[in-house]
Amino acid sequence: MTQTAPRIALVGAVAAAAPPAQRAFAEAFPQAQTWNVLDDRLITDALDAGGVTPSLASRMTALIDYAIDHEAAGILLTCSMYGPVAHAVAKRAPVPVLASDDAAFTDAASGGFGRIALVASLALPLADARARFDAFLAGRGTSPDVVDVLASDAVGAADATTLADALERAVRGIGDIDAVLLAQYSISPATAELAGRLGVPVLAGPIRAAARMRETLQRGDR
Repeated sequence: MTQTAPRIALVGAVAAAAPPAQRAFAEAFPQAQTWNVLDDRLITDALDAGGVTPSLASRMTALIDYAIDHEAAGILLTCSMYGPVAHAVAKRAPVPVLASDDAAFTDAASGGFGRIALVASLALPLADARARFDAFLAGRGTSPDVVDVLASDAVGAADATTLADALERAVRGIGDIDAVLLAQYSISPATAELAGRLGVPVLAGPIRAAARMRETLQRGDR
């Protein structure tokens, strides 16, 4: 690893989240070397358990520590449900550890939007994202109208167009909105197409997270 080509560990709980993160780094931080560190049972086990249990949090922490111990210059969690684990590890890690959607949350909170559609393809990640976004907004003293949108048809979509079809149907069912916030990396490949169809900003975690990692490392922040 060199300073000009930092190794960024994409630590994940679902395989489908890795390609969007890799594409985002190729666009926003092409100097980085991305490295996938994956336990693909972490998301299914969390869904089965109804949330992230202490045991599951410990497994995710072990993955992050593995990446740190093997020369990662930065860590990005690609699963939104494990964001609190990223925050906990970040307090003592020697390198930046970012949760998947903190940067997108910042954009949503600071964009002056009146009504935001928060979209996910599964009920538990949607509820989890809503709780974390509400807490984020409360901490900043902002209060846009946030509407939960469950796009069940997006599960297993074969390509970005099919994914955009499913997300568009779900979002159009709630009336006028000012922005869309995608709650999962796995549905982010539809970002550009969905924005074009809806005519409003569509905020997704991968590209903003990659940009924040670049900025953080350039500043020399931990």
